[in-house]
Amino acid sequence: MIRKRRRSKKRGPVRARRVTHDGIKFASGLEKHMYMALKKARIKATYEGETFTLIDGFMFESSSYERQTNGKRDMVDRGNKKILPIKYTPDFIGDDFIIECKGRANESFPIRWKLFKRYVNEHLKGVTLYKPQNQKECEVVINLIKEKRKCKTKQVGN
Repeated sequence: MIRKRRRSKKRGPVRARRVTHDGIKFASGLEKHMYMALKKARIKATYEGETFTLIDGFMFESSSYERQTNGKRDMVDRGNKKILPIKYTPDFIGDDFIIECKGRANESFPIRWKLFKRYVNEHLKGVTLYKPQNQKECEVVINLIKEKRKCKTKQVGN
């Protein structure tokens, strides 16, 4: 008797497994790993501590005929309504750094990341961004932060 394998239905782009550690609910195992690495290195950072508004919301005052989001084929006027702002919440925020752990990015992430870089460039001078994509890169980030802090202490000491 030949058994047929059932194919599982694909559920969207990327789905990370949520993990809990120290009472904190992380969106992925990579974020948990980064948290543990920061803690071990005694580097202070808050997890999802702040949300930044990259583009303000606005009132769209024209008509916009589009198919309904529920999948119906009818074209309806989806204009004349408030458009929500584009916001971004990085994974970890320290005094002089921001870390975004990103294993596999969804399709909207690259443009949001570019907008966030622009925000940092205009509003958060002196902040360094790190974007590790695996556990090995998390360790590299820890070393880079330590190195940078060591250089700062040498400069202050001179």
